[in-house]
Amino acid sequence: MCEVAMEEQERDISDIDPQECPSVVENGVMLVVNHSRVHPPFSIVLATVLYCAEFVTAAVLCSMYHKTDDVIWMGFTITFMLVPAVLIQLALTFIHRDLGRDRPLVLFLHLLLLGPVIRCFQALVVYFKAGKKEEPYVTISRKISLKKGKGTPMEWEIGQSERILATHRNAFKRTAVIQAFLGSTPQLTLQLYATIQEKYFLPIRCVLMIITLISITYGALVCSVLAIQIRYDDYKVRLRPAAYLCMIVWRGLEIATRITALVLFSTALTQWVILVGMVNLLFFFFLPWAEFWARKGSLTQDVEKNFSKLGTIVVLTMFTLLYACINVFCWSAVQLDFTHRELIERKQHWGRLAMYYCGRFVENFVLITFWYFFKSDFYEYVCAPLLAVQLLICYSLAVLFMLLFYQFCHPCRRLFKYNVHDCLHCVCCVKGTTGARGRRRKPAPSYSTAGTMVLVAEEPLEPLDPQNSEPPDLTSQLGEGDTAIVEDMMEAA
Repeated sequence: MCEVAMEEQERDISDIDPQECPSVVENGVMLVVNHSRVHPPFSIVLATVLYCAEFVTAAVLCSMYHKTDDVIWMGFTITFMLVPAVLIQLALTFIHRDLGRDRPLVLFLHLLLLGPVIRCFQALVVYFKAGKKEEPYVTISRKISLKKGKGTPMEWEIGQSERILATHRNAFKRTAVIQAFLGSTPQLTLQLYATIQEKYFLPIRCVLMIITLISITYGALVCSVLAIQIRYDDYKVRLRPAAYLCMIVWRGLEIATRITALVLFSTALTQWVILVGMVNLLFFFFLPWAEFWARKGSLTQDVEKNFSKLGTIVVLTMFTLLYACINVFCWSAVQLDFTHRELIERKQHWGRLAMYYCGRFVENFVLITFWYFFKSDFYEYVCAPLLAVQLLICYSLAVLFMLLFYQFCHPCRRLFKYNVHDCLHCVCCVKGTTGARGRRRKPAPSYSTAGTMVLVAEEPLEPLDPQNSEPPDLTSQLGEGDTAIVEDMMEAA
């Protein structure tokens, strides 16, 4: 391992001296690991299957609309089918930088909207060939692993095959988000509205609605995982099955309730739903730009070095549009910061999280209330009060599972200075502190701050007082540029 580190020293991969390796391992500060096993590209296959299934099903449904002369439904279905497909081709081409390479076949397949298929095939070929021959070179990825309350800097060997698969995984994660919120979400809303308006269930339309709901839930799940990986880039992030289950329930209930509320409101007040959607979209679109102008910051130049300032603004505009579309239907889990290299603010803002869900709950309540008073005759045989209560309960359950995820299932919850328990504790103690009239009581220690730790060998970890201490920088022992070599290899599915 030490010889590999010395060979990669010219590439600024690692600065470990061979004589220092034994002492580093003995002190428990650095552990060099051979990470040669390549993980199967399940997320790539799943994203490709969802893309193809939704595209084919939507095409079949369009042909049926054409036979029945439903021009409006057909036009919107084609729009929500083609727009995300084109954006996905552009995203894959941009991430893999194919425009500067001599790859006419790949570019031609992208023009035929088959980019995800050829990318998936390439990833599978790389995976099945991995390990059959010796890698020409390896790189070193250094991250901090949180295990049993301890944070230990560790190194992983990244072979060429694993690095190529990592590029494909990262590309398909972003395409899954684009497909979910620029295609599947409006498609599901449209087809549910068409079903209610036509007052009958079309089998192929029901299949498309199921596929789009799965795609939206998966996209929201990937969005949450990407936010965690970018925010905690210095740490080895691993989510347990309980965390995935909690996020699936949280995102599924949140999105299904939101779409149902919008569709019910649109069946009662069709023209007003356009105003509601545009106000939501424009608010979340201009919010990060307003914050950027208020801070008087300068645009980051790390989006793409070959881009001009106009090109950078165009890319940021498209990124903001995706961010706004996500927030219209569910919490995006991130806040944009155009001055940062990753375009995402790394701090966890509990206030914004609380404001979003409180505001969204009130908005859903208002939409459902208007639907209840202005509903059409189609709902005569439906218990409208029970349906309204069920929708509000489902959204409340989504918020509950979200709180459970951040409190117990978040992979980096030990690094939070404050967690859900602390926020609820402060809210509950407001009345007690106001009635004490100046009497100060020492706050009770919280188990959620156990992650504010220091790396000390063979000593037990003690929670620090969150009121008087800041969490130390665990990456202070690492060299600059060592922690951002390769993104985590964790699957998003």
